Amino acid sequence: MNIRSLTRGDGVVIGAAVLLFIASFLDIYSVDGAPDSAELPNSWESGPVLMGVVLAGIIGAALVVVSHGLPQVPKVAGLDLGQFGTAFTVFAAWAALGNIFDPLGGTDNVGSASDNGVSAGTGLILALIATLVMAGAAVATALVPALRAPLLPAPKPAAPQPYGAQPQGGYGYPGAQQPQYGGQPQPGQPYGAQPQAGAPQPGQPQPGQPQPQAAGGDFSPFWFAVPVPRPLFAEDGSPTPIAELAPGTWYLAVEQRGPGLVAQTQDGRRGVLQDTSGIQRG
Repeated sequence: MNIRSLTRGDGVVIGAAVLLFIASFLDIYSVDGAPDSAELPNSWESGPVLMGVVLAGIIGAALVVVSHGLPQVPKVAGLDLGQFGTAFTVFAAWAALGNIFDPLGGTDNVGSASDNGVSAGTGLILALIATLVMAGAAVATALVPALRAPLLPAPKPAAPQPYGAQPQGGYGYPGAQQPQYGGQPQPGQPYGAQPQAGAPQPGQPQPGQPQPQAAGGDFSPFWFAVPVPRPLFAEDGSPTPIAELAPGTWYLAVEQRGPGLVAQTQDGRRGVLQDTSGIQRG
């Protein structure tokens, strides 16, 4: 799971789930005139509140966050985990609202809860706030650009290594050793200098240096990072994504394919990135 693919909306969902967990240990009833020593039940001692509000909300939040952290989201009955999680959070908010109106449920058959001096306790009130925030963030993340922004910023490309120095990092990070594409620099050409028109291009692009285009419109591979999770489609034009590019990870663009780019993932898979808007070049 790549935490750098999580969005700000996911951060709100996680915070609301933590608040819901804390609320589950607080009293769900408030009884007028009850002494301070009175022990009132919390959510873990009420089956309907526990199952319908606390567990439904926490499970829904987990499904939403996990679905955004996986490179490819599994589907159940045609729906992905994120959609199931959103439905769980909305159900939890609905159940919490019902418990606010009738905290005693079916036990107050001799009169209303207010007649008996019973009202919703701190635990139920906080649970309602938490589930409303959770459901709102889960639904609005796909609609509000501010919530779709990455939760963690992408790291900056590493500074260019001195000539002859051992490159640092691994695949997916500028400066790592990668298979060479194209030819090698011509002998006598200063390291890092701009290549002359018609000269062979260096096969391995260097982060932090301009990425010149060779004469004749040839493509020079370069590192890039995406601002938000984006699907990578097969090179044969299949509509089913083969992977998802996550923010915070550097990928190597090896070919121009119309308006898109042919990118290579960490495990060596290649595919077409159709949406290249806002990408960060290394």
